[in-house]
Amino acid sequence: MSRPQAPEPALDVQGDAPAGTGDEDADDGTQHSHRMLSFSDALLSIIATVMILPVTHMELSPQQFDKSVQRLLATRIAVYLMTFLIVTGAWAAHTRLFQVVGKIDDTLALLNLACMMTITFLPFTFSLMVAFPAAPLGIFLFCTCVIAIGVVQALIVVYAFRFPHLLNPQIGRSAHRRLHRQHILHIVLRGPALCFLAAGFSLFFYPVSYLLLATVIVLPYVSKAASWCRDRLRGPPEPPAHSVEFFTFDLQEPLSKERVEAFSDGVYAIVATLLILDICSDNVPDAKDVAERFHGSLVAALSEFGPQFLAYFGSFATVGLLWFAHHSLFLHVRKATQSMGLLNTLSLAFVGGLPLAYQQTSAFARQPRDELERVRVSCAIIFFASIFQFAMWTTALLRGAETLQPSARFGGPEHAFMFAKLTLYPCASLLAFASTCFLSRFSTAVFHLTQVAVPVAFLLLRLLVRLGLALPRALRGRAPPVQHAEEGPRAPLLPAPC
Repeated sequence: MSRPQAPEPALDVQGDAPAGTGDEDADDGTQHSHRMLSFSDALLSIIATVMILPVTHMELSPQQFDKSVQRLLATRIAVYLMTFLIVTGAWAAHTRLFQVVGKIDDTLALLNLACMMTITFLPFTFSLMVAFPAAPLGIFLFCTCVIAIGVVQALIVVYAFRFPHLLNPQIGRSAHRRLHRQHILHIVLRGPALCFLAAGFSLFFYPVSYLLLATVIVLPYVSKAASWCRDRLRGPPEPPAHSVEFFTFDLQEPLSKERVEAFSDGVYAIVATLLILDICSDNVPDAKDVAERFHGSLVAALSEFGPQFLAYFGSFATVGLLWFAHHSLFLHVRKATQSMGLLNTLSLAFVGGLPLAYQQTSAFARQPRDELERVRVSCAIIFFASIFQFAMWTTALLRGAETLQPSARFGGPEHAFMFAKLTLYPCASLLAFASTCFLSRFSTAVFHLTQVAVPVAFLLLRLLVRLGLALPRALRGRAPPVQHAEEGPRAPLLPAPC
């Protein structure tokens, strides 16, 4: 009599293996991929963030800033956002890939290092794209790097499927590994194929190359929308036969909450670090100037850099408080959906632009005639970094039962506090931006005031929210009860209350 077959275990999104197998893995030359994935996530978050450096370190004369700020700055910020989203897409693909590959050996570790080496070359190619937007070489090299990344990831897939003991147990035991391999390779090579076309067009008509690179970002969402429309027109597809093991490898499915938090923390930490690098490189006085101009007084020499230090502390407070809001949000999140992941990526892209906001605010003292435009640029970056956090919160509320802890849903004890915390920076940045339109003379003072007021408001926020909620209750409690004409002794014809 045959025993009933045990159900196939669900795929672990973290790629975890059963506990207690570490010694066996060491004996057969394999190991778990946790440490390698942590290294890869850290490296990818660094690469995605340092993409902003070519934009922050470009030299703009006052005449250039006045005449063509939209052409020189906004265009480069748009190119930065596009490349940031491509790098984060590579990170998501890498994470999905190692949900399939459960263990690694020396060959897979070396292939992963080759992939990381190619990714680390992307900032140089982006620098060429920023410095020479009309030259084909920069975009050609960028596309070549993305193609190489896809090829290495495809080699990882082929090698892992050649040795099934390296795969996730659910796929390793499947009788349809070949179908899974073809499906995964199709998804992994889809973006590099578009980059191959973009590299070709860059040689004779580069605007099409930028369009194709933008298509790499939106293609998964267009594909999902097309599938949704097709299902609406034809009806949902038939489920697979019971005898066929089914596994979905979709690069756009929600990532695990923990891995999203780890990548986001890496971006915030690197942005905060980039701020102090500018202080160390630009605001250390020369020994000869201290001796000649300030008669050996280092304090007097450093006092000239006071506005730069003020801009640094204000920018660091902005980065830290945006991370605090992000941390508080994900503290109440149970599951990160696909739309939340996209909004988080967009928020991180603008967080990566905060060194540019610091560079703009630190230039107030050097170029006071450009303060108005620089305040607007800084406010726009802070606004978009924070409003996408609020959009994440709104998206989570729409599916609260699935995505949020009960305390943070509508009517929960933390709902009003989270709403106030996530709207603080969007409102403050809008106020500072509006001051450039109606109070242009005081716009810089308003901007610095908001940089000081927002951290204080964060410290007092819970108290202010409690007072704001208690005040209407107190007013309702003092108001005399309204007596209706019908009230009084209950009419005998009415039924008694249960």
